[in-house]
Amino acid sequence: ARSFADIGDIVRGKDLYLGKKKKQNEKETERDQLEKKLKDIFAKIYGELKDAETRYNGDKDNDFFKLREDWWALNRNDVWKAITCGTHGGDTYFRATCDSSNRQGPSQANNYCRCNGDQPGQDKTNTDPPTYLDYVPQYL
Repeated sequence: ARSFADIGDIVRGKDLYLGKKKKQNEKETERDQLEKKLKDIFAKIYGELKDAETRYNGDKDNDFFKLREDWWALNRNDVWKAITCGTHGGDTYFRATCDSSNRQGPSQANNYCRCNGDQPGQDKTNTDPPTYLDYVPQYL
C-alpha cells in the first residue's frame, strides 16, 4: 500500500489494484491471494462477535464487506498511529517538515513525525488521521 487511503481501500475491499497478472503456474493474482487472506481474518472476527448474524444479516457471500467497513471505522485511528507514531529514529511516512508556528515557513518535525512538541496519545489535531485521506473516491 502506498498511502493511508490505499490501506483503507484494501481493508474495506474497495481497492482497484488487481495485483500482478498470474504466471503460468499460478492459480491466483496477488490481489486474489490478499483478498482470500482478508476474508479469513474477517471470518475469524465475525465468528467471535456476539450478534454478528443479526447485525450483518448472515453475510451470505462471506465477503464481510459490512464488517470490514465497521472494522476500518473503529480502527483507522490505530492504523494511523501505527503508520505515523513509530518510536524508531528515521521513521519517514511523511517528510520531516511542518509549517512553523509563526507561519514564516517550514520547521523540522523530528519526533514522531510531529511538530511543536506534539506527542502520540495526546489527541491533538495533527495526530488524528485526516478525514480526507482515506475516503477519496477512485476514478478510472
